[in-house]
Amino acid sequence: MSYEALDDKTRTELEAAAYRRLIRHLAKRTDVQNIDLMNMAGFCRNCLSNWLKDAADERGVSLAKEDARTYVYGMPYEDWKAQHQSEATPAQKAAFKEAFKHHG
Repeated sequence: MSYEALDDKTRTELEAAAYRRLIRHLAKRTDVQNIDLMNMAGFCRNCLSNWLKDAADERGVSLAKEDARTYVYGMPYEDWKAQHQSEATPAQKAAFKEAFKHHG
C-alpha cells in the first residue's frame, strides 16, 4: 500500500510514532550539538519543541514552551544545556552564518 493510500488515522499514528522515535534518537545522541543539526539539516531540538508548541497552539491546547522543550530534550532545557551543550566553535558559527545568510 502506498503512503498516500493510508487512511488519516493510520497516517497520523505512523507519523506520531516516527516523531517519538526521532525524539528518542536525539535523546541518545547528546554528542550532536544543536548548531550541528542546524548547519546540516536546518532544524534542531529547539525547532522540534517549537513545532510541538505551535501544533498545540493551533489546536487550542495549552502547552507551555518549557514543557515542550522538556519533552524534546528528555529533561529541563537548562539541565540539558549544562550537561551536554558546548560552546560553538568558530567553524560551527561560520557554517551557521553561511547556512542561514538568506534568512532573516
